[in-house]
Amino acid sequence: MSPHFLERWSLERRSPRRRSRSTISTSVLAFVLAIGLSLSASGGQGSAQAATATTATTATAASATVQPVLSCASVAGNINLLALSGANTSITSATSVAAASNPVGSWAACEVQGIIAPETHFTLYLPTSTYAGEYLQEGCGGYCGNVNVNTPTAAVGCAQSTAGNFAVAADDEGHEGGGFTAPAFQDPELKAVFGYTSEHQLALVSKAIIKGFYGSAPAQSYFDGCSDGGREALIEAQRYPTDFNGIIAGSPASIQTELNAFEEAWNAQANTAADGVSAVLTNADLTPLHNAVLAACGGTATGYLADPLACTWQPSSIACKAGQTSTAADYCLTPAQVTTVNKLYNGVRDADGKLLYPGYETRGSELNWSGWIVPRSGTVEATTTDAGIGTGAWQSLVSPTGTFDGTASYMDVKFTAAEFAKVTKANDGELDATDPDLTAFKAAGGKLILWAGYADPAINPVGTISYYQAVQKYMGGATATADFARLFLLPGVAHCGGGQGPSSFDALTAITSWVTADQAPSSLLASTLDPTGATTASLPIYAYPNIAVDTTGGPVTEASSYTPKVSTAEKNLQVTWLGSFHPGYETVSSWINGQWVTRPATKH
Repeated sequence: MSPHFLERWSLERRSPRRRSRSTISTSVLAFVLAIGLSLSASGGQGSAQAATATTATTATAASATVQPVLSCASVAGNINLLALSGANTSITSATSVAAASNPVGSWAACEVQGIIAPETHFTLYLPTSTYAGEYLQEGCGGYCGNVNVNTPTAAVGCAQSTAGNFAVAADDEGHEGGGFTAPAFQDPELKAVFGYTSEHQLALVSKAIIKGFYGSAPAQSYFDGCSDGGREALIEAQRYPTDFNGIIAGSPASIQTELNAFEEAWNAQANTAADGVSAVLTNADLTPLHNAVLAACGGTATGYLADPLACTWQPSSIACKAGQTSTAADYCLTPAQVTTVNKLYNGVRDADGKLLYPGYETRGSELNWSGWIVPRSGTVEATTTDAGIGTGAWQSLVSPTGTFDGTASYMDVKFTAAEFAKVTKANDGELDATDPDLTAFKAAGGKLILWAGYADPAINPVGTISYYQAVQKYMGGATATADFARLFLLPGVAHCGGGQGPSSFDALTAITSWVTADQAPSSLLASTLDPTGATTASLPIYAYPNIAVDTTGGPVTEASSYTPKVSTAEKNLQVTWLGSFHPGYETVSSWINGQWVTRPATKH
């Protein structure tokens, strides 16, 4: 334990900081949680309608409720976790919350807040009359820094969640402050907490509190997260395989070092003009560019591509001819714009053409570049999210020398094999979740649903496919992997939701059905919902490497029109990069010569 811990602990105990019960504060997470989701849990390759019926039956078969053995007011006095092994914890408050005031759902709860050493804040909601013996832990986004417990990102329509069957918790990953710059990471201990220990510690703490409050530990435990939350989800499966029975990992930032330090800086540099300030592509370019891709690759009827990796459209095909000026009626790309789009499609590479991240922007994702890669308004590239992440990563997340540079900019990043080697050696084992060895997780009976938006510009899906392929290779092939882990790619969907394709699904019911009834989800029923909650379009999302194809000639907006077809482009995808997905990443932290030192270690 850090020698600074006692001082911090004393201050926290004297003046505990109440965490807001409001909805997620950051704009990205608020957007993510606003989307609706609905997923089928059918065990076969039947229609989406049949799958929906299976899901509904499972969801309504709720377990008998478990009643508390303690009052909420007595939790802090009766549950002492100061000596909890691996997660020394102080419970700072326990407050009754009425159903109308509960941010997680319309059910009464006991809201427990506390601090896990050295300074991870958490909130746990314990249903007071609807608990059915299950625990749900929610991941965070960005670099976290806030405790945000809310409706799970992938569970809109989940009857168990709506009914308050789960005890639900989340934490701030060990530090305060949102966004993509975290000065706290200059403390090696706090960086390690963010990197891989916070969610394991919260699982230990939550289960201990649940056992004390209800008289028994949860029968099943689940984790749901997207973006950084997806990385947290994979950290749990890889490092702590017995923490959760079922895990949902959405658009995981699992290759985090390479993603933040290189890939996103590359995207921002690619769209920065020679003046070092202006954006090459502006928001006005995205619609005509996207339309050109759809017209070339068969997506005009739906507004998105069903099989993006099969599309080989080249931006040079709409390059401006000599003397031609681009207009709304006669759109074309300037030479600089052709170069930018090619760089985005080809991914971050060194001078020899070798990828520094195992992925690249997919064709058909162009509209979703707005805000992430292309300024949402104006022409200043530094206002984009990728520019901010690329800058923030070098200022506070990664350091090849041990010294962080508070003046670093995304424009300073050098895309060389030498720089890649220095940065990954210093950070990969601590920040990334790239281990394909899920042997222990599978042996423990764990189930994993991986999902990603196929038009996600923030964490492109190619990297997620590449990781899943590595898992398949290590775990004995496609069939052996599908026994416990499946990947679903949602066409047209952006980062953690939204975009042009149906993005509403309920993965939580699917994972609970898989864990408790061995009903493996072979398809997802994704929907588009209007402001009233009515479904305007639906689409079955089949497990990788299958895509949905309209083989019936029915309406493109109805799931019943589609059947599965193997995507040759997905199945045969081979990405070679400077890194690797090899088993054995793990780190240990030790207090040496007055400071925490984190170093790679052999996996147990």
